[in-house]
Amino acid sequence: MPQGSSTPWSYIFIRLLFQFVLKIFYGAIVVENAHLVPKTGKPCIVCANHSNSLTDALVLVTSIPSKRRNMLRLTAKATQFGRRTFTSWLIESAGTVPIHRRKDSADGNIDNTEPVRKLIEALEMGDAVCLFPEGMSRYHPTIAPLKTGVARLVADVLTRNRNDPEFEITILNCSITFMHRQHFRSDVLVTFHPPMVFTPKDNPELLDPVDFKNIRAVTAQMHQVISSGTVDSPTWDLIRTAKLAARIYAPLGTYMSLGDHVRVIRTFLEAFKPIPPHPDPQVPSNGESNVGGLDAQLQAKVAQLRDDLKSYQDQLVRWGIKDDRIRRPLARRNIISRLFIRLIWSSILFTISLPGLTLWLPIFITTFIAVHNFTKTGPIFDTWDEIAQYKLTYGLVSGLCVWLVATAIAWQLRIAILGAIIVPALMWITLRWFEDAVSAFRAFTALLRLLRVGKSTLKHIYERRQELHSRVMNLATENLGLPEKPEEYFKAAGDGQKGRVRGSWDSGARYFSVKRRRKRDWNETLRLYDKVDYPADD
Repeated sequence: MPQGSSTPWSYIFIRLLFQFVLKIFYGAIVVENAHLVPKTGKPCIVCANHSNSLTDALVLVTSIPSKRRNMLRLTAKATQFGRRTFTSWLIESAGTVPIHRRKDSADGNIDNTEPVRKLIEALEMGDAVCLFPEGMSRYHPTIAPLKTGVARLVADVLTRNRNDPEFEITILNCSITFMHRQHFRSDVLVTFHPPMVFTPKDNPELLDPVDFKNIRAVTAQMHQVISSGTVDSPTWDLIRTAKLAARIYAPLGTYMSLGDHVRVIRTFLEAFKPIPPHPDPQVPSNGESNVGGLDAQLQAKVAQLRDDLKSYQDQLVRWGIKDDRIRRPLARRNIISRLFIRLIWSSILFTISLPGLTLWLPIFITTFIAVHNFTKTGPIFDTWDEIAQYKLTYGLVSGLCVWLVATAIAWQLRIAILGAIIVPALMWITLRWFEDAVSAFRAFTALLRLLRVGKSTLKHIYERRQELHSRVMNLATENLGLPEKPEEYFKAAGDGQKGRVRGSWDSGARYFSVKRRRKRDWNETLRLYDKVDYPADD
């Protein structure tokens, strides 16, 4: 029985280090179905969509429970190795296997014989290997067609162990969804799917000689599973529209997990795609979904709704307001009173955050300059997927420098130990206060913009929203199989361990939590404006 490789000390260090760093950079990393991860000793290939460069691998490393797998052997493009950089050191010291890519070769010829041999040996020892079957990371709204390397690797391992009919190798598909992958304090959903288990006895079609159509069949199944758990769209515009439809269906304040939120977005997205959509079996449903069988007349209505939602969102963006402000209209005297409350509260929080912000300022400046210079090196689709990686790396290095300098100053004052503890604590509580201050100021500016909109215009937008709400709810409940009363349904079905607390008392207490900020909107990031738009699709 394979036992798996021993865990390198550098891997343990890297996992602990980036658990800490990722918890700071992202507001919440919600992991679903971690119990499906095969235990150490069972050969396993972990496969996920790849849209955020090295950050994807770090998220997987920190999301897989160490009690189930002692380590996850990573792979990375060969060009990341042999550099005199902190990133290169991290990759090499964790036992990562280099993979050569044709796009990185001058003549297009590559030889991955040795890396594949290492992967096969690791799997036969009972290790877990991480592969991204898209073949490369890219900033794009859709998952690229999967390459057949994973299925071919499974076939090779099964063929080498054909004399042991019970030998098992597993493909563990995983979907990673970044609400806004490169933005500070955004949220991440990691969903593990039921493993695909292969044995020589049950899968003779994958033993040498293999008909390539069987390889393609396994790859197609992987693509279907991975894409079913994340937002996979042909255009950014469709994602934007689907998010608005999901927010109209389940408005701000609905107690729902991040997983439910993403699956509702995906359900609307599948309906809005110009090709015939397919039902998403993971979406909580109160009945059978008929989305796969929409007739031509209904397809036309859905297409019209999609266009009307886009037009409505464009109108909201022009005025700089959110749908929630239209859903619950306020009298002008209430707007003015809330303006003062939000301004006072944000001013108080900004004021008490100032001492700690002096420690954060060098980090913010360093990462801003690094990212600004990097994004000028290429187009959006080829650079924006590495922004989070750059922010994590430069933020970590500059943060360590701030901590060391502060500790050295404290040592000169003969309070080194106290300074080493107080500085990180002050930086963390400052981040929490600053998040609340930014949120309060964002609400202040939203209310201020409401005053600029005339009563007649607000009334017109409200009536338009009411009409859209009726059509969205009709589509959701009559054709997509979504619950009729989402606020009640998701509150009862929600799970506090999946990123959303239940009940008003628990929610109110979480607002003052030092550990994590309570968010009403999964779309929220640490910005002075609401992030609702995406790059141009061209």
